Amino acid sequence: MKMDKAIWYVSFAVRTPDAGHHRFARQTRTFTTERDAKAFARTLLVQTQDVSAGTINPHTPRRVIAPAAIAAWAGEN
Repeated sequence: MKMDKAIWYVSFAVRTPDAGHHRFARQTRTFTTERDAKAFARTLLVQTQDVSAGTINPHTPRRVIAPAAIAAWAGEN
């Protein structure tokens, strides 16, 4: 069985209520398509604005989507 290689990642902050005021853990999920990464990012934007995404090395062209641009990127079709 051939596994598709992940090309995109979405990273997001997870606030842990028991961890204190400024402690955030980050989680990252990987995806084989940009469409899947965008769909996941859109669901996260309801919970947090600290979401970033991009392509995984060595995939080219290299793309990094910062938290300030994630809403516009995720909203693209």
